[in-house]
Amino acid sequence: MKIIRRKAIALFAGLAAAAITLPMGGFAQAADMPAPLDNPGDVKIALVRYLSTGDFFQAYLSGVEKQAAALGVDLRVLDSRQDAALQADMVDQAIALGVDGIIIQHGLTESMKEAAQRAVDAGIKVVAFDVNVENPAIPQIEQSDYLLGKLALEQAMKDNGADWKAGYVYVPGIAPLDRRHVAWEEFKAANPGIIEAAQFGTLDNPIANSNANQARSVLQANPDISVFFAPFDEFAKGVKIAVDEAGMSQDVKIYSADVSTADISAMREPDSAWAATVATNPAVVGEVSVRALAIMLTGGNVDAQVVVPPTLITQSFLLEKDVKNMEELSANMPQFAHADVAMTDWMPLPAR
Repeated sequence: MKIIRRKAIALFAGLAAAAITLPMGGFAQAADMPAPLDNPGDVKIALVRYLSTGDFFQAYLSGVEKQAAALGVDLRVLDSRQDAALQADMVDQAIALGVDGIIIQHGLTESMKEAAQRAVDAGIKVVAFDVNVENPAIPQIEQSDYLLGKLALEQAMKDNGADWKAGYVYVPGIAPLDRRHVAWEEFKAANPGIIEAAQFGTLDNPIANSNANQARSVLQANPDISVFFAPFDEFAKGVKIAVDEAGMSQDVKIYSADVSTADISAMREPDSAWAATVATNPAVVGEVSVRALAIMLTGGNVDAQVVVPPTLITQSFLLEKDVKNMEELSANMPQFAHADVAMTDWMPLPAR
């Protein structure tokens, strides 16, 4: 029954994906692009998602859609909503649909490794964003997650010194969180005055509220925590909810990764505990994912790791520049607005 149900869900999801197929055209000069993109309407690509809840993932999807539109290709979006088995089935759906390329967005190595290999065996070009499928034929699109964590922690020490108790939000098995975890472990080892008082975290939906529930208990048990390292913005939102409810917003500081307009608003609130985040523009990362896949489709070479460099964003910067949304952040931080990564002379870009 479980297998039948899973396949039924997968079939439903496939039909839903077909319903939101995005035939993109009219933006690129097809004659200027190499085959098969000289006939872009005949090129089909699929985005197979594991995580989709939260502003970051909506912005990433927007970037994928806009770059696909600039190329003129036919994009299919398949969303497993954090069902690992369904995500693997969706890769098989994409293969059955006859797509030319697949972007795997997040997921678990153990569930995606074999599915990704099946796509490669079918002659499909594949890139993976923030999921390690352990396949040398599949480039990894990354935000330099280690550096995201490192820069956030360096800012935490700059603001708070080298002696404090920390709450740490972490869920193992997710590639970007695992890479940020390496930065945390190295940071603690190099700074013995920084004590991890509690570690917690969940990816249960809604992620922010689920983590807020855990953070409440952590604060009750450890009222002397003065810093939270929450290296995913949905984690940081949850911690902030708990800190605000406890009336500790002036006693605690939160350091995170990733950013959205909602995050900026939360960081700008009076006496907000959210002191800094380190991020790439998720829409830009989405664009880079499509560009890397397009290069592979035309026979070009893509590095095993395609890294989009991150930017430190502090609460003080947002207030000083009166930055209220992602558009204003991009205007005040040009390095955030575009990444000169996975580019070619023929690559059309989305309209700015």
